[in-house]
Amino acid sequence: MKKTLLLLGLIAAAFTLPAQGIEFFHGTWQEALAEAKKQDKILFVDGFTVWCGPCKRMSSNVFPNEKVGEFYNKNFINLKVDMESGDMEFRRKYPATAYPTLYYIDYTGEMVHQVKGAMDVDGFIKLGETALSKIDRSKNFEEAYNAGNRDPELVYQYVQALNKVGKPTLAISNEYIRTQKDLTTPQNLRFILEAAVECDSRIFDLLLEHRAAIERVESEVTVLNRIELACSNTVKKAMDFQSPDLLEEAKAKMTANHPDKQYAEFFCLKADRGYAKSNNDVAAYLEASGDYAKKVYKIRPQELSTLARETEELFSDSPVAMKEAEKWAGMAAKDSEDYTFHLHYARLLWTNGNTKEARKAAERALELAQKGPKGAAEMVQEFIENISGKS
Repeated sequence: MKKTLLLLGLIAAAFTLPAQGIEFFHGTWQEALAEAKKQDKILFVDGFTVWCGPCKRMSSNVFPNEKVGEFYNKNFINLKVDMESGDMEFRRKYPATAYPTLYYIDYTGEMVHQVKGAMDVDGFIKLGETALSKIDRSKNFEEAYNAGNRDPELVYQYVQALNKVGKPTLAISNEYIRTQKDLTTPQNLRFILEAAVECDSRIFDLLLEHRAAIERVESEVTVLNRIELACSNTVKKAMDFQSPDLLEEAKAKMTANHPDKQYAEFFCLKADRGYAKSNNDVAAYLEASGDYAKKVYKIRPQELSTLARETEELFSDSPVAMKEAEKWAGMAAKDSEDYTFHLHYARLLWTNGNTKEARKAAERALELAQKGPKGAAEMVQEFIENISGKS
C-alpha cells in the first residue's frame, strides 16, 4: 500500500500540468535510438543552427504549439541537434546543407523521411503524418488476419500496429474479446490495455473493471497514460461529431479515474478549449482559456505566451479576443527574461492600438535581446523603428 501511494505521489508530481508543445529528449544520439526502440517510435530530429532565422521561428512559433506537442509527443521521440556543434555521430551520418533540416528516422537508424526548410503548424503536423504512414507495420499482420488467423499474439500485434498509425481497431478488438472465456489471463489483460483507445467504449469499461490486475501485469503509469489517451481520443471524436455529450463523458471519466485532480482539471480545460475551437465559438473559447490562464499562471506562466499566440491566430478579427491575448502575453512577459515574450506583448499592444505601451514593451525586449542570439537585437530595433514611424 505504501509503495502504491508513493508511486501515485510521484505520478502526481510528474503530471502537475499537461504538456504544451514538443517535449525534446535530452541525451546522446545513441541514447535517443535506444529510447525510440524501447517505445517503438520514430525519431523526429530538428537539425538547426543558432544563427538560422527559420529555425528560430519554428522554435518560437511551431514547437511550443499545443496541437504540435500533442501529436509529436504521442508519436515520436523528439530531439534537437545543433548541426554545427551538436552530436558528432549524428552530424556525420546525417549531414545537412540547409537549415532547418527536419529528419524522421527509425530506431535502426534508417531514414524514413527528410525535409529541408521551416514549416507552419499545420504543415509540420502533416509532415509527421506522412512520416508515420511510411512505417505502417499493420500490413505485416493484415493478410494472415483476413485469412482467418486469430492467434491471440497475432491479433494483439495487429491491433498494436493499427493503433500506432491511427487506424480503426475497435471492431477487431471487440470481435476478439467476444471469443475469450477468460479475460483475466496476462495476455488478455495486455490486450484490453492496448485495445482501450476510446473512453466511450465497452473495452474502456473493461480496462477500468480489470484495472488493478492490468496494473500488476504492466504498471500504474502505463494504465494512467492509456486512460488519458482514451479520453483524449473521445474528445477528438466529440469535436468531429460536434457532440457535447461525448465531450462531457471524456471529461467525467478523466476526472473520475486520474489520481491527480489538478492534472485532470487541466485536461478538462484543454478539452473545453479544443471543443470551442472546433466550433469557432469565441465566447466559449475565451471562457475556458480564462480559467486555464488563471491556473497555469501560478505554475508555468510561460504557457500564457503560447495561449496568447493561439488566440491571436484563431480570432484575430475579434477585438475582445485580441484584448485577452494582449493580457495573457503581458502576464507571460511580466517576470520573463525571454525577449521574445516581451516582443510578442509589444506587437499585440501595437496591433490593439496602444503604441505608447507597445514602445515600452519593445524597449524591454531590446534590452533582453542584446544578451540574446545573433540578430535578435536588430530584429527588435526594426520593430521599434516601424512603430515609431507609424505612431
